[in-house]
Amino acid sequence: MWPRIDGLRVMELGTPGGFRDELNALVVAGKKRGTAGLLDEYRTEGEEIEHVGERLVVVDDVGERVVDIVVTGVEICRFGEVSWGFADSEGEGFRSVEEWREGHARYWGAQGIEVDPDTRIMCLSFRVAD
Repeated sequence: MWPRIDGLRVMELGTPGGFRDELNALVVAGKKRGTAGLLDEYRTEGEEIEHVGERLVVVDDVGERVVDIVVTGVEICRFGEVSWGFADSEGEGFRSVEEWREGHARYWGAQGIEVDPDTRIMCLSFRVAD
């Protein structure tokens, strides 16, 4: 199970260090409104998929609350079918969905996870909570 804070599920973006700090700053600024995850990770960790309206806690490297977010959309699709609209919502400066795919394939590959066009992806959309 994923950690909880005040009964809310925790979300850790990216990998610890500077990359996580960058992603968290984008969320706080309202520029990052989406994130992608591997569907297999949910199954492996025994977690349910988020649902619209769910509130989550984004944390830093030591598990401290950075900001709360509210889920506004959940879509499960194949890696090769992720839309440009979703890719752009991640707010990380990708110029095309192809660039998004290359970046995410590299990210997961660096963690020893190979993805292909049929890999199931969970696309989570959110906004900063009031």
